[in-house]
Amino acid sequence: MSLDFIIFIFFYFFAIFSTLGYGLIIEKIFKIEKYNLNIGFIGLIGVLFLITYSYASNYIFAHDLYHNVIFNIFGIIFFVFYINNKKKEFIILSIIFTILLISFFLFKTHDDFPYYHFPYTYHITQNSTVFGLGELNHGFKTPSSIFFLNSLFYLPIIKYNLFQIGAALFFGFSTLILFLDIKKSLKLKEIDPVFFLRLFSLAFILVFFYRIQEHGTDRSAQILSLLFVIEIFNLKKNYINFNLFLSKTIILLTLIIGLKLFFLLYLVFILPLIYYLTKDLKLNLLKNLLNNKFFYLSLVSFIFYISIYFVNTGCLFFPVSFSCFENFSWSIDIDRIKAYKLHYENWSKAGSGAGYQNEDPLNYVKLFNWVPNWFDKYFFNKVSDFILGIIFLVILFICFFCRQKNPINGNKFEYKFFYIVILILFLEWFYNHPALRYGGYSIIALLFFIPFSHFINKFKSLDKIYTKVISIIIISFLVFLFRNVVRIDKEVKQYKYDMFNKPYYYLDQSHFRIQKTMDTLIINHKNCKIDDSMCIAKEGEHRIIEKFGKYIITRKNVK
Repeated sequence: MSLDFIIFIFFYFFAIFSTLGYGLIIEKIFKIEKYNLNIGFIGLIGVLFLITYSYASNYIFAHDLYHNVIFNIFGIIFFVFYINNKKKEFIILSIIFTILLISFFLFKTHDDFPYYHFPYTYHITQNSTVFGLGELNHGFKTPSSIFFLNSLFYLPIIKYNLFQIGAALFFGFSTLILFLDIKKSLKLKEIDPVFFLRLFSLAFILVFFYRIQEHGTDRSAQILSLLFVIEIFNLKKNYINFNLFLSKTIILLTLIIGLKLFFLLYLVFILPLIYYLTKDLKLNLLKNLLNNKFFYLSLVSFIFYISIYFVNTGCLFFPVSFSCFENFSWSIDIDRIKAYKLHYENWSKAGSGAGYQNEDPLNYVKLFNWVPNWFDKYFFNKVSDFILGIIFLVILFICFFCRQKNPINGNKFEYKFFYIVILILFLEWFYNHPALRYGGYSIIALLFFIPFSHFINKFKSLDKIYTKVISIIIISFLVFLFRNVVRIDKEVKQYKYDMFNKPYYYLDQSHFRIQKTMDTLIINHKNCKIDDSMCIAKEGEHRIIEKFGKYIITRKNVK
C-alpha cells in the first residue's frame, strides 16, 4: 500500500466531511433542526451551498489551491463542531461511503471527462469567470453545476485527481437518504407503496449505476430525480410536515436542474401538486413557500446558474434560440445555435455516433423518421437490456414480498395524476431526446417501479418483512461490490491500472489543452496591448478582448 493510496482515501473522506460540515452549519443558520432531516439530506444541503458559493465566487476569483484549502478547512471545522447531534447516523454514513469507495477507484473515465468535464473544472481553478467560454469547446456551451462543485476540491498534494468527487457525493448522500428512510419506515412499521418505491430506487442505483466514472452529469441528476418523485409521492400522508416537504423538494429540484438544464421539465409536477392540494383543501399550504429559506437559496443558485449559460454563450437556455441574445461580443449567432440543437437531437435519436453519420439530419429528426434506425442502433441492445434488467429486479421483489393470494382491502392507487405526468415526460423524452442519459434511465425505471410498488403493497406479506428488506439491501450492496471488483480487474488487465500504488484516474496533456489555449489567448492579448506587431492571432481565430476587468473570448473583430 503506497502513500498515494493513503492520500487518495484521506482526501476522499476529507471532501465528504467538509461538504457535510457546510450542510450542518446551514442547518444551524436556517434553524431547521426541528425538521430532523437525516444526515443524507444535510449532505445535499452542503452540496447545494457549495455549488451556489462556487457560482458566485468564481465571478471574483479562481478556485486555486489557497482559496480551496481555506474554504475546506472551514468546512471541516463546522463538521467537528456540529456533528455531535448526528453521531449515530454518522456511523452509518461512514460505513456506506466506505463501501462506495470501491467505485471511486478508476483508471478509465467517462468519454466526456477528457473532452470537457475535466477541462472545464480545471479552468475554474485557474481563472475567474471568462465571457464567451463556449467558443473554446463544444461542451463548454452546456456547463453543469458538478464542474463548479468539483473545482472546490482542487487541493494540495491531490491537486486535480479529485474531480470525480461530485458524483461520489451525489451517489453517497442519495444512497444514505434512501437507506435511512427505509430504516425509519421499518422501525415505524410504515410499509406502503412509497416504502417499496424507496427500496426499488436503492437497489436500482446500486445495481445499475455502480460505475461512478459513467455518472458524468446526467446520472447524478437521474438519481436525484428518483428521490424527488419519492418525496412528491410521499406528500399526501405528510401534510402536517409540509414545510419539510417543501424544503426537500426545493433542494432536490435545484440540484437536479443545476446538473442538467433540461430537467426544468420536472417543474411540470407543480400541476398535479396543485391539483391534489386543491382536492384535499390544502392549497393554502403553498403560502409557506415564501417563508422557506431554501426557496431563496434555490432562487439565488438558479439565477447564478443561468448567468453562467449567458456568460458562456449569450443564451439563457442554450440551445433554445429564443432565449439567446446576438448583440453581445461573445454571443453565438442564431444559425450556429440552431445547428447545435439539431446536432443534439440527431445524436440522441441515433442519427450519428461512433463511425457513422446520416447525410440529412434535418429530415431524419422530423416526426418519426428516425424510429426504425433508433430501434436498430440504440434500442437493441442498450434500452432493451436496461428494460430486461428492470423486469428482473421487479420479479425479484415480487418473489420476495408477495405472499397474499387476495389483495389487501382499501389499497387504492392515489397517485394517478402524478403517474400521468411521468407518462407525459416519457413521451416527451421519446419524441425529442430518446437517449437513456437524457433522463431515460429514471423515467423508464419509474414507469415500472411505481405501479409495481403499488401491486406489491396490495399483495404483501408482513411475515419476516425486516429480514426480507435487509436481504434485498445486502444483495444490492453485494452486487454493487462484485460488479466493481470485476470492473477494476478488467482495468488492471486492460490498462495496467495499479490501484494500490497509483490509484488516480488516467490523465494526459489533452486534458489540459483548453487551459493552454486560454493561456495563449491571454498572452497574445497582453502582447497586443503593448504593440500590435506582437499579436500572433491569425484572422478568424479566437481572440480576447477585455472590458471592466473581465476577459471576453470572441470570434468578432471587436475592440
